[in-house]
Amino acid sequence: MTAVQITQQFDSGNIEVVSLADPLNLRLRIRHDSNADFFQWFHFRLQAPAGQRLRLVIENAGESSYADGWNGYQCAASVDRQDWSRIADTFYDGRALSIELTMPADVLWLAYFEPFSQERHADLLGRAASDERVQLLQLGNSVQGRSIDLLRIGNPDAARKVWIIARQHPGESMAEWCAEGLLDALLDNANPHAREVLQRACVHLVPNVNPDGSFLGNLRSNAAGANLNREWMTPTPERSPEVLCVRQAMLDSGVDLFIDLHGDETLPYVFIDGSHMVPSYGERNQKLQAVFLDELKLASPDFQTANGYADNRFDEELLTLASKWVAHQFNCVALTLEMPFKDNADAPDARTGWNGARSKIMGAALLQPILGHLRRLEQK
Repeated sequence: MTAVQITQQFDSGNIEVVSLADPLNLRLRIRHDSNADFFQWFHFRLQAPAGQRLRLVIENAGESSYADGWNGYQCAASVDRQDWSRIADTFYDGRALSIELTMPADVLWLAYFEPFSQERHADLLGRAASDERVQLLQLGNSVQGRSIDLLRIGNPDAARKVWIIARQHPGESMAEWCAEGLLDALLDNANPHAREVLQRACVHLVPNVNPDGSFLGNLRSNAAGANLNREWMTPTPERSPEVLCVRQAMLDSGVDLFIDLHGDETLPYVFIDGSHMVPSYGERNQKLQAVFLDELKLASPDFQTANGYADNRFDEELLTLASKWVAHQFNCVALTLEMPFKDNADAPDARTGWNGARSKIMGAALLQPILGHLRRLEQK
């Protein structure tokens, strides 16, 4: 019988092999983020004869950044890297994560969540830049020299500026899937919400704030080990150039609405963490935020407001987060959209769980409340 083989030497790959001697006890570990203690993301290629029964054991799962997130979790897998489904026989015992499967083919890719590759990112940029309404701008470079890309959509002289960023935490690949869905909807000439949004505002989209971490297979940090969503008060060229250049572009343009796209390891829901706990947010922004959430619930049944973060979750570090810093700096509605790594418990899909396609639909659904928000701003 052919020996089992595992490799992770590719875009967003992450796993360490301890032992492959026993097919029913393939011992693995998740590698830590670059220069940081975070770890949870994994992505690797598994080779074994079709029909062979395997049991993979990720031995350090219980020590990971969000160990509680393994409860109820199911591994994502794909034969062709296009169609991803969940492995039902995924078990967590408080220490290790076990994945039991029968090989559907000789090669199988496994990941924490459906990946969004650097190649797909390049395709997204190319597709968008071919539209005459879009400008592709390089805001700066990452720690390792990768481009921080901005898609500026619509008239840059429009009175209102909408900013949307994704993937500050690189392992949260659903965020860039969501950004792609929003972009596709925004550039759809037949979409009436998109047409009016672009009549009223210039939309600024940064599909991937953390390209180094994405390529390196990190969960939360960039190549320097910085959690970019804790760098917004005092970013530096050495530690967080990605935030520094995006932040400066915002200061140059102004911001009337901000949405930061993320994923949550533990909560099996789609929800928004608002900025109502920021002392300077004010009654006006709180009311605008509440209406935005109500409209998003109408636009997408996947979205809900019953489950989410506690208002005191971030405490002293509050204004180091992107949405909270933006809310304070620009006196505007600023939101963090969270999507699950597992599934949406309110609308589960046993085959796929939450996935890239559902994230894209969530992105498209954002256009309706964005338009409503722009209309309300003109009434103020």
